[in-house]
This record gives sequence, structure tokens and C-alpha cells, in this order.
Amino acid sequence: MSDWDLFDTPAPLINMASRAFSRLGERRVKALGFNIGQLPVLYLLRNGAQMSQKDLAKFAKIEQPSMAQMLARMERDGLIRRTPDPADGRSSLVTLTELAVERLPAARQALEEGRANMLAGFSDDEVETLVHLMRRLNQNLDRLIAEEDAS
Repeated sequence: MSDWDLFDTPAPLINMASRAFSRLGERRVKALGFNIGQLPVLYLLRNGAQMSQKDLAKFAKIEQPSMAQMLARMERDGLIRRTPDPADGRSSLVTLTELAVERLPAARQALEEGRANMLAGFSDDEVETLVHLMRRLNQNLDRLIAEEDAS
């Protein structure tokens, strides 16, 4: 059996990069009252959109109980509000509060600065290639998960 080197296969490298990116992003947005796990919710609701918890969980690719806990913390911190869903009395729609909307530009700026530092030394073509490859990888992962869920 050959030696197993974590640095010779994509999955561990992607995992390490993701964890490092999350740690750095967390440091950048924490002072603004956000955490990195909230970014999908903030992104989806940034322009006044309203979404159900179920739809937010689906987009963020996390389980419903985890999304429920995150939304409860965000509501406690004054970042979201829930209103009854007129189409489904058992559900509510989530929107950002004015406080969250006011803080978003600073969070985006902090993350953009971090992204620029993270990609230092990469050419524009390399960044474009990396994004293209990551999109393809995520499409493959989504397909595999859907196939496993269906069986």
C-alpha cells in the first residue's frame, strides 16, 4: 500500500482551505455582530427578500434543526424578524432587520478585503479557473447527494 499524503488529493486541501477561510472570515465579521455561518441567510435576504426557514436551510445546505438554531440566535440578536406566512399558517417568513441591513456593507467590505488577501499572487485567469472548478465540484457534490437521498 502506498503512502497516504493529504496534500496529494483535493478533498483534504479543500477542507483545510474552507476551515481557514471560515476562521478568517469569522474574525472579520464578529465585530459587526455576525458570524460566518449566517452569511447564506444574510446574502439571501440582503435586498429585502422574505424566505421560509425551509428554503433558507436548503440553500445553505444545512439541516432544518441547525437552521432553526441559527435563526433563533439571529432573532435574539436583532438581526432577523419572523412574520406569519400568509400562504402557510404553520410557517413564517424570515427577513432582515434594519440593524442587519445597516451592518451589511461593513461586513461585505471586511470580507472583500480578506478575499483580496487570500487570493494575493493569483492572476485574474487563475481566480476565474478556480471559481469555475469549484462550481463544477459543487455541482458534482450536489448531484451525488441528490442521488444518495433518492436511493
